[in-house]
Amino acid sequence: MKAHELYTAVDPAFVTQILDWFRANDRNVYRSAVATLASKRKLRPVFIEKKSVAEQYAWIHKTLKINACDTIGEQILQAYLMAGQQSLLAMFCDGMGIPHDGKGSVVGDLPKKLDDARLTTTIDRLVDVFDPKLLTVYLHCFNMQVPGGWPELNEKLASDERLKFA
Repeated sequence: MKAHELYTAVDPAFVTQILDWFRANDRNVYRSAVATLASKRKLRPVFIEKKSVAEQYAWIHKTLKINACDTIGEQILQAYLMAGQQSLLAMFCDGMGIPHDGKGSVVGDLPKKLDDARLTTTIDRLVDVFDPKLLTVYLHCFNMQVPGGWPELNEKLASDERLKFA
């Protein structure tokens, strides 16, 4: 699943949560995202900034659903997860035995293969701790890190009912 497909699948409330987090914690990323998305749509950022916050969020979400905005959409998700959901990333890496910096940023190369039993155990633990929709977004983002994703994770995302957006 690509970033624009994730934005199409997720509940708008989840996108609001991400954008609220950026507005509260890193306004520069929020402004940069608005400017980049506006330029992709051949608009001036001030056109978007004049809208109410709710209208800005709706416009951003609508724009992130466009294939041409895949790169910025993925960057927004990664920035949010890396800065706002470090405990999730760290717990996933710990569960999978992936070396990381203590904040969930992988140290060294990503594994070539994921251990299926370990993946199941890790997902079972994480789904009890975190919102399943957040976990699902993270797993999809993690899976984007290698072309075509990991077969084991692809299968889990396709078959595990807890990891569905709807």
